[in-house]
Amino acid sequence: MNGPDARVLGEDSPRADQEAYKQLATLAARGVAVVSAVRGRWDVAATVTDFLSVSYDPPTMVVSLFSLSRIAEAVTASGRFAVSLLARDQRGIADRLGAPGAPLVGLLDQVPHTRREAGAPVVIDGALAWFELRVVATQDAATHVLVVGEVVATSATARWSARPLVRWRSEYE
Repeated sequence: MNGPDARVLGEDSPRADQEAYKQLATLAARGVAVVSAVRGRWDVAATVTDFLSVSYDPPTMVVSLFSLSRIAEAVTASGRFAVSLLARDQRGIADRLGAPGAPLVGLLDQVPHTRREAGAPVVIDGALAWFELRVVATQDAATHVLVVGEVVATSATARWSARPLVRWRSEYE
């Protein structure tokens, strides 16, 4: 459908198209989570907003990760990862783990976390819920990789009244 305000991509510069798309895409409110994995002897973690539940039978989620990131490398190499859904009062954690170029050494030193068992990816303490997943498929998508994971363990905190951390219009709500 073409209305008077419709934007047809490709009529302007690619940069203008990307910026227009980016502005409109920020209108979708999205939950904020931390994806974590173990790579060698290091815990790797990053803040994400592009994840979703895709099936209840079997329980399956998808997460979108920047292809050239440490977290994408760690998740695909290890074959397992965790997703911790952040609460509104965990904005500082989202900021810390979402900062570009965050150092690998000491990344989680200031972030309260635990792990289900030795060698498992960390889960963020106080998160609304967490999911541990086994990678079952990956798919390249432009500059990202879509990682499909089957849920192997999950838990929720007792903070049922806590509000989720949400990203909308490039801000946390």
